Amino acid sequence: MSNTETRPAEVRCGAPENGAPAAGVEILTARDVPLGGPRAMTVRRTLPQRARTLIGAWCFADHYGPDEVSRSGGMNVAPHPHIGLQTVSWLFSGTIEHRDSVGSHALVRPGEVNLMTGGHGISHSEVSTPDTTILHGVQLWVALPSEHRDTAPAFEHHVPAPVPLDGGEVRVFLGSLAGDTSPVGTFTPLLGAEVTLAPGATVTLDVDPGFEHGVLVDSGDVRLEGAAVRPAELAYAAPGRGALTLTNEAPAPARLLVLGGPPFPEEIIMWWNFVGRSHEEIVRAREDWAKGDRFGEVHGYDGAPLPAPELPNTPLKPRRRAR
Repeated sequence: MSNTETRPAEVRCGAPENGAPAAGVEILTARDVPLGGPRAMTVRRTLPQRARTLIGAWCFADHYGPDEVSRSGGMNVAPHPHIGLQTVSWLFSGTIEHRDSVGSHALVRPGEVNLMTGGHGISHSEVSTPDTTILHGVQLWVALPSEHRDTAPAFEHHVPAPVPLDGGEVRVFLGSLAGDTSPVGTFTPLLGAEVTLAPGATVTLDVDPGFEHGVLVDSGDVRLEGAAVRPAELAYAAPGRGALTLTNEAPAPARLLVLGGPPFPEEIIMWWNFVGRSHEEIVRAREDWAKGDRFGEVHGYDGAPLPAPELPNTPLKPRRRAR
């Protein structure tokens, strides 16, 4: 998915200043962002934000729906570029057609993960299919470490099998959890999984204590380590935990994503659809997109590519991180 804001702010992301984050669970509230147009589809953006910009290498999280396509118009994101990141698409309902400049043409369906590596440069389009009536899911970005941020673009698709839990179920789309490991490749250790909880259920998941974790709640009255996490909120847990305890206090099933990874040691600049390290790198990527260089072509999309927004009048600089 593109960040289609017409005036995207630059964001400098990195580990919190003054050492490790405080112990406990932080609750992060999303902000609504329209994806452009008169019938704009609105997403709930939980990463990045002032309170926290990264969870492991996860640097961007948009949570959307359930949207009635007859009202919202669904998703129709024209070809647009990416550098320095991987995109992770995960749906709860509906279907999205993906096309990219390395020749991939795939459908994103519920319970299936599409991972696209931008690396040196890729472009892609995303369109909800005509048979989609309700569109509901998340779009996630992963920052690539410096030694891999210029890697060749690529695409992977995987259908994780559901793993039963005592009181729920998990689908692991990246990394390892509950005895299952995803074959999808990443450039830093990561965890990405969908967890469903039965009404009133409590589950304890063994996790890597070197990871920091985020729990993004889609539905249900969920508690993480006793802290209430409402739908569309993202709960953050600092490294040092060997397990996460999740409780669904609702009389209906709950659904959530667990994201994790070791604290990302580098600072990054995010602007529009680019993840870089400097103002000059972002400017060069924007110029290459405007000239039609570097990012290839997306074949089969009916329409023009997205134009890049104007850069700010001053050099891209870091925002101060919350202490």
